[in-house]
Amino acid sequence: MTELVLPSQNEAYGFYGQMTACALRDRPTDRIWTVACAFIGLATGAGTEDEMRGIRDFLDSSMGRHFADDVIDALQGRATNNETAIIKAIEKWQAWAIRDETQRKEGIPAGLPYLTGWVQHFAVIAAMDDAD
Repeated sequence: MTELVLPSQNEAYGFYGQMTACALRDRPTDRIWTVACAFIGLATGAGTEDEMRGIRDFLDSSMGRHFADDVIDALQGRATNNETAIIKAIEKWQAWAIRDETQRKEGIPAGLPYLTGWVQHFAVIAAMDDAD
């Protein structure tokens, strides 16, 4: 799957920007990015190019910044390294579910795990961009 990992297009903001500013990270941001993309892909069942673009676009968005905040919170807590912190953030986001309000506003089916829903949302947008 890491061969499908796409580089950030928003290194100043989103997940990449937050992790670059994090003094607790234990490796360069590019490597953290690759791990986060691969782990999110595994957790959400992503594997196609559009789905990997969905992961990239999710992480590049304000949602990705919030996801990074949860990774950083885990690093400030009991996470021993970046991989563990990313896994904890994924587990947290997957434990939440898309609500009816989000379904109405964004079209993401209610009840989906939160992270899966948002990655799929960005993947659909990526696929629609391909169709234009």
